[in-house]
Amino acid sequence: MDIQVIPFVFPGVPHVRCAFSTRRGGHSTVPFDSANMSFDVGDDAGAVQANRRALQAALGVGIWTECRQVHGDVTIFDPDFGGVDTPGSVEADGLATTEAGRALVIKTADCQPVLITHATGRHILALHVGWRGNRINVIQTAIRQFCTRYGLAPAELHAVRGPSLGPAASEFIHFATEWGESFSPWFNPQTRCVDLWQLTRDQLLDAGLPAAHLHSLDLCTASLPGHFFSYRRANITGRMANVIWREAG
Repeated sequence: MDIQVIPFVFPGVPHVRCAFSTRRGGHSTVPFDSANMSFDVGDDAGAVQANRRALQAALGVGIWTECRQVHGDVTIFDPDFGGVDTPGSVEADGLATTEAGRALVIKTADCQPVLITHATGRHILALHVGWRGNRINVIQTAIRQFCTRYGLAPAELHAVRGPSLGPAASEFIHFATEWGESFSPWFNPQTRCVDLWQLTRDQLLDAGLPAAHLHSLDLCTASLPGHFFSYRRANITGRMANVIWREAG
C-alpha cells in the first residue's frame, strides 16, 4: 500500500516543500502498522527500510538526513551525513541546511515537528519539539543559532507545526515538578492539560517570527488512532516522519 502523507507548501516561499507522514500505508505489522519510519522502536528492520524507501521515492528527495533525537537543544548545521537505510546516530534535535535535495527528517509520535524556512527558500530548519524541548525553549535557541549562522532575521522566517499531541490530550499530573510556575499560563488546572500548541506558537512569536508567518496542522495524534502513531496512547508504537527539503532552483 502506498505511504500516505500530508503535504504542505509555505505560501509565497519558492522551492521549499514539507510532508508529514501518517501511519497509513507501508509494510509494518501490529503494533507498528503500517508505515512506521523508525528503526529504534522494535519493528522489523526490513519493514522499516521498505517504508522509508517508499516515502523517499514518493517525495522525490535525494538524501534522507535524520538525527538521534534526545529532547535537547542542539542543532546540527549543514549535515554531511544521512541515509534512508540506517537510523540517525548523531545526537541532536534540530537540523539545518542550504543544500538542495537534502531532506531533513524529524520523527514523532506525539511530539511537535516544527519545520522552518527563510522567505527566500534558501535556508531550512527542522526541529523536534517534545514537551521537554518546550520547557528548555529549544525553539528560541535553534532560531537564534539559525539566524546567526546564515545571517538571517527572525522576521524573515516562516514556520509550520505538524500533527502532534493536542490540548485536550496533553495531561501532566505532575505539572508543578515537571514544568514549574512559569508555564502556568498554558496549564489548565481543571483538565491538568498543557496547551503545547499554543506554547509553541508563543515561543515562535517570542523568537521573532511574525504571526502571519506561523502555520499549523491542528491534528491531535492521540485522538486520531487511524491516522497517527501516539506514544501517549500506546507505549509500543511506530513513528511518523516529518520532512522539509529544498528543491533545486
